Amino acid sequence: MSTRYVFYALILVVAAIMIWIISETVTQPGISDLEGEFEELAFYRNENNTGPIVRIYAVYASDTLWDQMKSYGEFMPHTKYGNTRVYFFNSKKNAPNALRSNEPNFDEVYNSSCIGFYEKSSMGQERFVKYPFR
Repeated sequence: MSTRYVFYALILVVAAIMIWIISETVTQPGISDLEGEFEELAFYRNENNTGPIVRIYAVYASDTLWDQMKSYGEFMPHTKYGNTRVYFFNSKKNAPNALRSNEPNFDEVYNSSCIGFYEKSSMGQERFVKYPFR
């Protein structure tokens, strides 16, 4: 009788742990939980899958919520030894629709509407700059 009790207790503990893991996985915060409106306008990723991966995003931000912009950048995918850059623009019309790998990553015409820049470097260092081209 006691071995049956231990068996059912172990099954109950494993089931409780599985439910806890699944609930934690499903309820993780994401981009949709951020305040403000964010819309990805352009994206560039180099085709090198064996070396450092470079990701560059142009994102429309409806307001200058600096903490939310930084959080948006932190939610973007990042690869070890890769580089992730996110440019934030306050206008959909005055923002690039194509990005390139070499700097500057877009035409200089759009510099005036760029309100923020987030970068996560190859060593995992993060930086956020307000009005990077002023």
